[in-house]
Amino acid sequence: MNHTNLTILSVISNFCIVVLKLVVGFLTGSVAVISEGIHSSMDFFASVITFFSIRIAERPADEDHPYGHGKAENIAGTIETLLIFVAGIWIIIESINKFTNPHEIKFPALGIAVMLFGALINIIISRIINRAAEKANSVAMKSNALHLFTDVFTSLGIAASLLLVHLTGWLWLDPVIAIMTAIYIMFEAWKLLKESFPPLMDERLSRKEEEEIKRIILAHKEAFIEFHDFRTRRAGAEEYIDFHLVVPSELTIEKAHHLCDEIESEISRYYAKAHVLIHLEPEEERVYLRNV
Repeated sequence: MNHTNLTILSVISNFCIVVLKLVVGFLTGSVAVISEGIHSSMDFFASVITFFSIRIAERPADEDHPYGHGKAENIAGTIETLLIFVAGIWIIIESINKFTNPHEIKFPALGIAVMLFGALINIIISRIINRAAEKANSVAMKSNALHLFTDVFTSLGIAASLLLVHLTGWLWLDPVIAIMTAIYIMFEAWKLLKESFPPLMDERLSRKEEEEIKRIILAHKEAFIEFHDFRTRRAGAEEYIDFHLVVPSELTIEKAHHLCDEIESEISRYYAKAHVLIHLEPEEERVYLRNV
């Protein structure tokens, strides 16, 4: 199943779950169920954003966007996390109001059934999308899968709270669980924000990733003198890597070009969508620059 079909599946499933949770939430009068419906609605909007961001990100580079459209995924991931923060604040406000003005929950069995059904659907779809996201290294799809996966835990937690409220009669459990749900999803949103936002500022790849790339370059150290001005950044699912490679003066252009091709090919084995730019420098140029 391609990325477009996966995101369409996510949109449809999220829409159905949102409608179910919100309808049952208002029928039961449970703020926890309503909060979970709001949470799922954020997942729905996130799925819609993911759908359009992936379509934009997959567009090839053009005259106005010579580096491609990869950052559309990072923009989408950032917007999605901000939506979750807004939802979390709304849930907390409503929960505090419910805590000070508690009222009985109606049809708790219906609420429990919907929560369990939503958890089952989301755990299946989140796993499918996450496998595709890891394969494509797509931050937008990863964020979408994370939204769905967190929904599984929050749905199960709220199902348990409804059962406890029904068995014990402790009405205060409903808003307390809702607040805990809000804090949890906001914490997950913060972790996602730290992944999606830095590439918008052209942050370098992780040190582990850079060390792996340098290891690949140094595997060819017998064919060059040194490399410097090493830089990396990520845009969506694509990595950009560039550096200067100093080669012996007697090395022919053809052999130097072949060396660059080998390095680029090996890097591409680890990063299929990597864009590698190698600036060749003859040994004399290095000596000249150091003496200036």
